[in-house]
Amino acid sequence: MIHSLQFRLLLAFTLVILVAIGTASLFVSHTLTGAVQQYEELVNRVRTDRLERLLFRHYAQQGNWMGIQPFIEQMGTLYGWQIVLTDNAGIVVADSQGELLGKQYHSDLPGKPVQTPWEGVVLGALYIIPDEADPISAAGLINAINRFLLLGGLLATIVAIIVTLVLSRRISHPVQALTMASKRLGQGDFSQRVQLHGKGEVEDLAQTFNSMADSLERAELLRRNMVTDVAHELRTPISNIRGQLEAIGDGLMKPDAHTLSSICEEVMLLSRLVDDLQDLTLAETGELRLTRQAEGVVPLIGDIVAAVRPMAITNGITLDIDLPRQLPRCDIDSHRTGQVLRNLLDNAIAYTPEGGAITVAARQLGNWVEVSVADTGEGIPAEDLPNVFERFYRVDKSRARATGGTGLGLTIAKRLVEAHGGKIEVQSELGKGSRFSFTIPVSQ
Repeated sequence: MIHSLQFRLLLAFTLVILVAIGTASLFVSHTLTGAVQQYEELVNRVRTDRLERLLFRHYAQQGNWMGIQPFIEQMGTLYGWQIVLTDNAGIVVADSQGELLGKQYHSDLPGKPVQTPWEGVVLGALYIIPDEADPISAAGLINAINRFLLLGGLLATIVAIIVTLVLSRRISHPVQALTMASKRLGQGDFSQRVQLHGKGEVEDLAQTFNSMADSLERAELLRRNMVTDVAHELRTPISNIRGQLEAIGDGLMKPDAHTLSSICEEVMLLSRLVDDLQDLTLAETGELRLTRQAEGVVPLIGDIVAAVRPMAITNGITLDIDLPRQLPRCDIDSHRTGQVLRNLLDNAIAYTPEGGAITVAARQLGNWVEVSVADTGEGIPAEDLPNVFERFYRVDKSRARATGGTGLGLTIAKRLVEAHGGKIEVQSELGKGSRFSFTIPVSQ
């Protein structure tokens, strides 16, 4: 519980709120205390001056302090003070609380002399003792303000904690959902998705998680299909070889040249499949070593086209070349680049019917040279285009064995092109043919 994100957010927000409210309360209390004390001093000074004038007026009218007690009681009640008036001998002649009348007054409070304004004759001494419990006194106001700030701070803290609790739940809920989905995804449930609506970092993280889950689910599906396809591709030639060898061992077939040739073809198919898998593994792990150097593209295309032309002629397909007079030399591994072009041509010949045509072209695009193979074959459905470079993916599943391929040619071609820093693309229209193109870097 204490290690959960929600608890940490709640604790962090609570500490921030307490520090903010405490700081604000201390500042307000200090500021108001000073202001109230200054105001009280000003009010007391005005009241004292007024009281002194009234006392002198009374003395001037009476000639002594007789009858001053009711007035002192009234002023004490009005101002909330204990007012003590003594004569010149220090004898209390008036006390607002009536407890010290006729007694010698001994006090540590500084007394203010009551004197005539023009002759300076001292008539007595005036002592004022403020009532600290008076709610309208400075101390009372400061205590009331502090109580208000304390209660307000507690109320604000409670409200803030409640709001923080709600917000922390809203913040932690998506994270918890992502955590649970990640755990299930790690256990092999690739159907996990997180549905979060809105705009923000957490929502972006959820979308990224969903994209990752989509990729993993697709990769898992392709892995399963790959295992199935590899098993199928291996099973057929192995079964053929085993059947023929058993037939020879049982005397049902003779180990003549035709039988050995058939077995050799099956072995070559297995060897080609193993080689393709090895190339694909090296390319995908980044361990495929390329011997790159400046090479001419036109001679390389001419050599590959010359090598596959007999196969095209046998299948009744026209094979043309459309090359400019000059193309810059490219920084490539000629063997691997030739392998890419050979795979594309083999694929085009396999899917182009008799009487069709294949055109190999090249052109310069800035710092790249684009090589393309266009055919007039059956084309590729739009829904299959995103998958043509995946392992063992075939548009026409029924032609898996008839084409003689391993289903890895286009995948290997894509990895080899990417190893050169280029990219490979396909455009196709069903019934009108396909155009595969790849780019290779110009030698600097």
